[in-house]
Amino acid sequence: MTPPDPSEMILIRHAAADHKGRLCGRSDVPAILPLPVIPRPLRDWLAPCALVCSPALRCRQTAQALFPDRLPDCDPALWEQDFGAQEGMAFAELPDLGPMSRADLARHASPGGESFADLVARVAPALERHAQRPGPLAIVAHAGTVRAALGLALGDPAQGLAFEIAPLSVTRLRRLDAGFAILSVNGRLT
Repeated sequence: MTPPDPSEMILIRHAAADHKGRLCGRSDVPAILPLPVIPRPLRDWLAPCALVCSPALRCRQTAQALFPDRLPDCDPALWEQDFGAQEGMAFAELPDLGPMSRADLARHASPGGESFADLVARVAPALERHAQRPGPLAIVAHAGTVRAALGLALGDPAQGLAFEIAPLSVTRLRRLDAGFAILSVNGRLT
């Protein structure tokens, strides 16, 4: 596998969360790591990357599995969306937001929480700041963080909501002077 290009930002969604069937944006739950050891070729491929992650336990555990000999820089701006009063609710009890347009969904916030648009406003400056680092960059974070980056690359943050982001998947962006270009979405780590 060709090493990441120095202009790449590699966004890795954390391993599946041990959420017990409940919504956990800001709930700090552990990861369920499917492999006791990440394959050496994958670790070697990621080795040249600077490493940043969300401070969430599931992200730090995933980063530890991928980069066993390194400590990531943890950036609180990369946390998942805050779902407010719906945080910790069983998935079956959540309201059906399916009929909403992407634009409306991006503006929607549960009581006491943040909207996806709020998440993008929080994450965008962090992504832009980290994009200034030299060489390839790996960010271990959340589905919301990856969707925010995709929306920014598309020039319309709400369009990031069109993507499903699988656990332990890789989304590759190229850093450009005027933003990001999407190279691939949902590449498999395992």
